[in-house]
Amino acid sequence: MSKILVTGGAGFIGSHLVEELVNRGHEVVALDDLSGGFVDNVVDGARFMEASINDVETINRLFAVEQFEHVYHLAAYAAEGLSHFIKRFNYNNNLMGSVNLINASVNTGVKCFVFTSSIAVYGTSAELPMTEKTAPHPEDSYGVAKLAVEHELAASKHMFDLDYIVFRPHNVYGERQNIGDKYRNVVGIFMNQILQGKPMTVFGDGTQSRAFSYIGDMTPIMADAIQTPDAYNQVFNIGADQPYNVTDLAAAIAQAMGAPNNVVHVPARNEVWHAYASHDKVTQVFGERPLTSLEEGLARMSAWVRQHGARSSSEFRHIEITKNFPKAWLKS
Repeated sequence: MSKILVTGGAGFIGSHLVEELVNRGHEVVALDDLSGGFVDNVVDGARFMEASINDVETINRLFAVEQFEHVYHLAAYAAEGLSHFIKRFNYNNNLMGSVNLINASVNTGVKCFVFTSSIAVYGTSAELPMTEKTAPHPEDSYGVAKLAVEHELAASKHMFDLDYIVFRPHNVYGERQNIGDKYRNVVGIFMNQILQGKPMTVFGDGTQSRAFSYIGDMTPIMADAIQTPDAYNQVFNIGADQPYNVTDLAAAIAQAMGAPNNVVHVPARNEVWHAYASHDKVTQVFGERPLTSLEEGLARMSAWVRQHGARSSSEFRHIEITKNFPKAWLKS
């Protein structure tokens, strides 16, 4: 078994991945700055460390002491729409923080660096579903940062022989999600609004489409990756196959929550309108695996959400550009 670092290990996806790795018998350190995660998310059997990937001295010291064999890098501020307005913050956290980890991995002989990128790297594409061969054209700063890290990993493999695996997940939802973040994760946003007796806020006419991916379908594959030689130095789309528009999603969430389908439309924001991916490649390498239906996934998440209750939505306090900032995100 391996000694593994999981960044973002107290976050939504990271905590589920940590759980998968611990259950496989690995020694896991979950690192998180708790800007979007919660200590309660960290499962028994993992060691938790509160730190930022931007703290170069701490990162270098941690790698030198622990001598990790594998790194799973999930720490990011994954708000695509907001990233236009927080460019410096986005690149410091999502790009430079990643570089800190790559440097430390090279310097301490990490065997494989697993990176969670994003479907955002594709931008708007005439090719749907998007495949790993689809030319990336990111349209937001978040996608640009993710693609830059992918390129850096390829360069580091060529220069330093650091093996890597890239997963491009999309629209992930499920238990432990931070439903109090009003800038990202539409499923959590809608459920939180319902718990507070508010209408679900839909940007534009609701025809934009995504394939909403249940967390339990993804982390087992990610956990298996470091022991799957054919996955090394490859890029994989990972997530659900069936796209839904936001209008239909809102109706399905209302049903799962046992609430009226109460929707309010606000002006459209600048976003990719249709984004969903092919998963033929991940199936070829990791095998055919059953996918959770949207109905079942929402039922599981809604049960968890009702048990834990609503969360207040905090304001992002360091907006760098105010021009064209969506009015729906302004503090009410």
